[in-house]
Amino acid sequence: MGDNTDPATLVSDPADPKVSAEPDEGLLPPNYPEQWAADVVLRDGGTCHVRPIIPSDRDALQAFHVRQSDRSRYLRFFAPLPRLSERDLNRFTQVDYVDRVALIAIIHGQIVGVGRYDVIDPGEAEVAFNIADSQQGRGLGSVLLEHLAAAALDRGVDKFVAEVLPENRKMVQVFADAGYEVCHHYDDGVISLEFGIQPTTKSMAVIASRERRAEAASLNTIMRPRSIAVIGASDREESLGRVFLQNILDGGFSGAVYPVHPRDAEVCGLPAVRRIDEIDPVPDVAVLAIPPSELLRVAAQCAARGVRGIVILTEVTGPRAQATVRALVTTARSGGMRVLGPGSLGVVNTDPEVNLNASLLPRAIEPGGLALFSQSAGLGLVLLAEASLRGLGIASVVSAGQRADISGNDLLQYWAEDERVKVVALYTESSGNPRKFSRIARAVAATKPVAMVRSWTSATVSTSGGRNSMVPREAFNAVLNQAGVIRADDVHHLIRIVQLLDGQPLPTGERVGVVTNAPVLSSLVADACLSWKLTPVLVDPLAGTPTAQELGAVLRETLARPDIDSLVVVLVPTLKGLAQEVLDVVKDESTLAGKTTLACLVAHNVLFGQVRSLGTVPVFSTPEDALKALASVTRYAQWRRKDHGTPVDPAGCQQEQAEALVEEALRSAGPEGVTLDPERTRELLAHYGIVVAPSEWAATMEEALDAAGRLGYPVALKYSDKELRERRDVIGARLGINDEEELIADLEEMMTIDDPAVSAGFIVQRMVPSGVAVDVHTVEDPLFGPILSFGLTGDTSDLLGDVAYRMPPLTTVDVYDMVRELKASPRLFGHGGAAPAAIAALEDLVARVSKLAEDLPEV
Repeated sequence: MGDNTDPATLVSDPADPKVSAEPDEGLLPPNYPEQWAADVVLRDGGTCHVRPIIPSDRDALQAFHVRQSDRSRYLRFFAPLPRLSERDLNRFTQVDYVDRVALIAIIHGQIVGVGRYDVIDPGEAEVAFNIADSQQGRGLGSVLLEHLAAAALDRGVDKFVAEVLPENRKMVQVFADAGYEVCHHYDDGVISLEFGIQPTTKSMAVIASRERRAEAASLNTIMRPRSIAVIGASDREESLGRVFLQNILDGGFSGAVYPVHPRDAEVCGLPAVRRIDEIDPVPDVAVLAIPPSELLRVAAQCAARGVRGIVILTEVTGPRAQATVRALVTTARSGGMRVLGPGSLGVVNTDPEVNLNASLLPRAIEPGGLALFSQSAGLGLVLLAEASLRGLGIASVVSAGQRADISGNDLLQYWAEDERVKVVALYTESSGNPRKFSRIARAVAATKPVAMVRSWTSATVSTSGGRNSMVPREAFNAVLNQAGVIRADDVHHLIRIVQLLDGQPLPTGERVGVVTNAPVLSSLVADACLSWKLTPVLVDPLAGTPTAQELGAVLRETLARPDIDSLVVVLVPTLKGLAQEVLDVVKDESTLAGKTTLACLVAHNVLFGQVRSLGTVPVFSTPEDALKALASVTRYAQWRRKDHGTPVDPAGCQQEQAEALVEEALRSAGPEGVTLDPERTRELLAHYGIVVAPSEWAATMEEALDAAGRLGYPVALKYSDKELRERRDVIGARLGINDEEELIADLEEMMTIDDPAVSAGFIVQRMVPSGVAVDVHTVEDPLFGPILSFGLTGDTSDLLGDVAYRMPPLTTVDVYDMVRELKASPRLFGHGGAAPAAIAALEDLVARVSKLAEDLPEV
């Protein structure tokens, strides 16, 4: 096994002052920016906590400085400087978080890195870093630069400058590798650097790449541990820890296994230790099967010992559950650990080099190319059992449980890099970071199929974390389609999709050849094809029970036809059943042809026993099941072949000005935010090139007449109160008012409505030329992130749900499709002889609103 010691493990005096990842609120300065604190994953998969510095960190900062080598201190300060002076300590720890900002990186309660900037001119700041000798090479400098740049942009700084000694090549490389355009020159023995920190395509790609590699590396410890400690494994046969320990041993795990129990001397034939501190070398992973009350204490012991990952089987419930879970993550991240669970089913990795079955499934699991993720432990067992029963080979299985730390996003990034994984199947109850999920899923689906089923109890979803969704199911489906994720309706549908993906090539089109020995089924199969938007191509039915030779000839001829993209073979057994050679010919001819093939053995499982597959050809019990799965996979294949366009970037968008407007508005906002008045709304939209017809608010008849005179007739008149304006029993808006006489008549009538909201006044707005009225909405959904919707105004949207949804950022193809995928879209293109809408202008509007939603999540 070799030495298991982490080369980046800290070595320090136990008396060194410690810092807290989450300091006591009483120690925080009044303007402390809590939003800058973050847990981060480093290049080698370890973790650390980054937060702004506070005055009480001075002793820990001095200890960090003293621990540094003479060379590191010289490279940072251009002088040996064995200790920081009182003046320096005050200057470095007492910052204003505006013009002087410092971030510290914390591992095991110690400062291991410091990054700071000081504004020297408006919009320009000098930046400097200092990374612990023991932590260099882990990407801490890049992480601190990334977070400092985000903080600086938040404070109106868009340019960094730095002075670096020529021999400090590592720091020069950090700036060069960040994706910024760095200008540098040599003067008086020092390299001077300067670069803009506004995000660029290159810098964003660098950040995404660093994040992807780091998160994949962090999961490598969980997925491929060299040693495991099972804490809570006891002699009791029914104990959860013992079951997991036994399954690990029975699965042939290639590494070392250590039972940990405070009393039992031996568990499952292995000597037990009382505490994890007694295990040497340090185990990579600890499995925790202990009472919830013990989790925080034991997790802290694991972090202090240097364990890199913990799998928590225990579920955390009760009124303090969320606080406990947060504390677990804080303890783990600040100690360099990743957390799977609480409430996890465990981990399975069938790689022969690992042979890890740290799960509740006792049976042997066949290796293969399927990766399974389940948020629910129970559903994870169902998925694993169903896949196993159908003979699907498993690459790895992970159950996240309450998903305190490791999520489906993390596993997607890991499996994207795992060459053994060919297909990914997910069961989730929420999508974690939705923006990140969409980005990762799209990248993975471009090369590997990703199928997903998600629990959905109603149109409004509530999660255990307290976040409620405001969007309908159709919006989520559209987001998955946009990302290329195959949406399954339920677990059974998911398994059928995976069956098809596991061994068959992707369909090249929608045309489905149908071969059957039951003529009566031909029309039923054809109808099922049409219901799933597939095109049936019927072949003359076979009579009775075909011989292997007869069936082989028909299949060979059918699979060779250029007008068929995939094939469904529907066979009904006679009283004698279907001979094995007849079944084998389906497998053989499919393999030779290389076309997508499915078999449907109607009633065979009831009469003669279940057939799960014919080699790589999946077997279904009904044509509807087969065709539903085929339709899902066909849509995915179309997405893979499709040109997805380029990200929209409308000309003239003024993101900085818009951000300043939003920031100013939020300064006076309460917890629920603030509603922009019409003037600031127009200003915000104008920053994105969206021009709103001018309007004025009026409380009286005289004010309305004056406003119309200034705006110029014709005008529109609307109630100022939104709810009153949208009531169906009153006319909330009068359009095309051509003169004062019409305005007075309309206003008098609208004032007679018996509703207190009339006192809110009226909006007088200049009329625009007539056309097709459309709605373009954006919402920052708490569960799914930014959602853009587009529909025609009126009953087609309100009653029939004819709305197109997408998640920004949008591409040119996304915009094109949104405008055209509505059932009512013919109205935009001159239906019934009407004048067509200005499609180019409409697409431009959708693109601009999507850019606003992408740039300003606060809106």
